[in-house]
Amino acid sequence: MAEDWTKEWERRIVNGVYPLRRFLGRSNHSVVFLTECNAQNVPQAAIKILPANRALTEAQLAHWKRVATLSHPHLMRLLDSGRCQLGGHNFLFVVTDHAEQNLAQILPGRPLTPDEVRDLLPATLDALAYLHGQNLVQGGLKPPNFLVVDDQLKLASDTIRPAGERTANTAKPSLYDPPEAKNGGVSTAGDIWGLGITLVEALTQTPPAWSQESSESVSLPANLAPEFVDTIQRCLNRDPAQRPAIAELLAQFKQAPPATLPSAAPPPSAAPPVMNEPLVRTVSTQNPPKTRFLLTTITVGIVTLLGVWTGVHLIHTHANVQQTASITPQSPPAVSLPAVVENPTASIAASPPTVLHQEIPDVSSSARATIRGVIKIAVRVIVDRSGNVFAATLDSRASSKYFARAAMDAARKWQFAQDADQPSRVWLLHFEFTRAGTTAHAAALR
Repeated sequence: MAEDWTKEWERRIVNGVYPLRRFLGRSNHSVVFLTECNAQNVPQAAIKILPANRALTEAQLAHWKRVATLSHPHLMRLLDSGRCQLGGHNFLFVVTDHAEQNLAQILPGRPLTPDEVRDLLPATLDALAYLHGQNLVQGGLKPPNFLVVDDQLKLASDTIRPAGERTANTAKPSLYDPPEAKNGGVSTAGDIWGLGITLVEALTQTPPAWSQESSESVSLPANLAPEFVDTIQRCLNRDPAQRPAIAELLAQFKQAPPATLPSAAPPPSAAPPVMNEPLVRTVSTQNPPKTRFLLTTITVGIVTLLGVWTGVHLIHTHANVQQTASITPQSPPAVSLPAVVENPTASIAASPPTVLHQEIPDVSSSARATIRGVIKIAVRVIVDRSGNVFAATLDSRASSKYFARAAMDAARKWQFAQDADQPSRVWLLHFEFTRAGTTAHAAALR
């Protein structure tokens, strides 16, 4: 797909229904834009546009129509699909929920820990079992298709199709495609292959390799956690019949169904953050109890320290006022503001770098009319040496999903001054939404 097409398409409206608000990304056969789906009351959705292959169009639209009827907590909702024309060319489009992050954005910063992968697997396997039970395959298991929506793990749904279907694919072959895919067939065993490749990448940031294309023995990275080696080797067996069935993997990794996702920052026992480490929700499935306890303890400690300091300061100030009044009643005491209170884990920097650009969230007038009082959203971002935001996450659970997404989208566009001495910096961005407008300010965290 030509690069200049995407630039021309932004701000156009697909079929008079879906405005292409902002370019989100592309693959070798498709582009994705931010849009809205008013028919289903979804203010922020994603629309994927791909060339219409005359031989595949009817089959693809039929698949999407069926997928739209599926319902599983760990599958992306498919909201709509159809044909369209852009720039005089015929295309297909599919509309889904908008994902805040995906696994491919997390892995450049750090690998997942074995515990995080064990948290990821139950939801993944449960979604695959749901599909395989209906003779369907996910058909595209790879890091970009492990998505985060409202703090929940979701597998992409636009790649779902019937198992056993023999059809050409407009996408170029990749490492995530099983060996049998070159013959045009898809199977549930193909999902197991894609899962195996993704697990290696998630745990090591490096894909597996084979000495030769037809080699039976896979070469796994040396830093792969030993507990996963046997399972991954079986998932990457070139003979699809020898790969483990989804029921076997479920029995091995099944846990209580998770509901939320932990922070993508390393667990407390892990190494400190490194350059390009995303502060997003990892594609796991539940906030670890230890992390929640640690955050609660820190918060209580900060509040206690501030309370003690305030009490001491008020007593000290009151004493000074009385002493000064007894000596020079005409002169009120001079009260100076204290220096910033240091916090052992996070504090406002004494001399924060300049914020070069503040992006204010784009909020529709209809959404703003629903505000009662003030909606406050805090977004934690990681900034690289150049001052660009490369990862963002909500600092706490927001009361409004719509305004939280608007704040996240805006936060990623902030620009900060360069700092060659630090590989990454963490900032906390505060957004306040009212009927009158939106304000924002930033605080640097150490």
